[in-house]
Amino acid sequence: MIYFRSDYSLGAHPKVMQALMDTNMEHTDGYCLDSFSDDCSEMIRQWVGKPDADIYYFVGGTPCNTTTISAGLRPYEGVITPATGHIYVHETGSIELNGHRQFAMPTPDGKLRPEDIEKALLHHEDEHTVIPKVVYITHPTENGGVYTKAEMTALSECCRKHGLTFYVDGARLGTALTWPTNDLEIEEIADLVDAFYIGGTKIGALFGEALVLVHPEKFDDHFRYMIKRQCALLAKGRLIPVQLKALFEGGKDSVYYEMSRHENELAIKLAKGVVEKGYELWLPHQTNQVFVIVDNDKIAQLEENFFFYTWCPYDETRSVIRLVTNWNSKDEEIDAILAAL
Repeated sequence: MIYFRSDYSLGAHPKVMQALMDTNMEHTDGYCLDSFSDDCSEMIRQWVGKPDADIYYFVGGTPCNTTTISAGLRPYEGVITPATGHIYVHETGSIELNGHRQFAMPTPDGKLRPEDIEKALLHHEDEHTVIPKVVYITHPTENGGVYTKAEMTALSECCRKHGLTFYVDGARLGTALTWPTNDLEIEEIADLVDAFYIGGTKIGALFGEALVLVHPEKFDDHFRYMIKRQCALLAKGRLIPVQLKALFEGGKDSVYYEMSRHENELAIKLAKGVVEKGYELWLPHQTNQVFVIVDNDKIAQLEENFFFYTWCPYDETRSVIRLVTNWNSKDEEIDAILAAL
């Protein structure tokens, strides 16, 4: 069975595993109150160009999103998201569990735009309505799309105009940063947003995400209490920064960038190959997720040897499948599924 289901089906990059082994027998305090956490946090601050940012560590994206968004909202406030947003589709109502409404805005491609924010604000302006306060996007989008500098800047300016908090989910941020046409550096993202996280789980870590609060004053001033309340404060907290430092150190020469580029390169080969085979892409291809329209009978055949995600129906006889490359994907795996197609 060849895996194209997700980019976290493998364990961890060997450098990450070695870092865990090298530090395994050291005693530290818990809950990220240790020198490994301090060192990784300082490295991230320098990397993103924000020496005063607060850095926190989470096991995965859902607890990170839920905690951050809840900490940025009062009880009568809500969050604006694309209708395809991860918090709206794939996080099982965790935002609503904390008592906050989501304003899910339909978009043609999964990208949020200033006019979507304006529309969400239009009918929520007095004490009889929930107030939109946080704007949430994923970069890249759930459909694999990459925001340009102009698009991200427009969102940032709209948020600042209306006093909204701008938060970016970066579960696959590395693949956006290393996409060939990308014109947005991580330092520029940090300039444009109020908070974002850098994902490790989907780019080579066993688990772990680093949250960067660029403007911590926009969030609850007892943020660690919020983390604990969300059941997200890991006792062996140092396990996350130990992994992330191994991934991130070196900036653009890091394992993180190297693996992200690798994922993109093989996804480009895959997308080009399926088009050459006569298949249609559901959306223009960017980053390591490739969405292909395939006959349902053919999907059943492919499932005998390949593990992937049937994303959604396309019409009565065809569906969209999602093929995802990972940090250890190989050329021969791409060749195999192209041959099967």
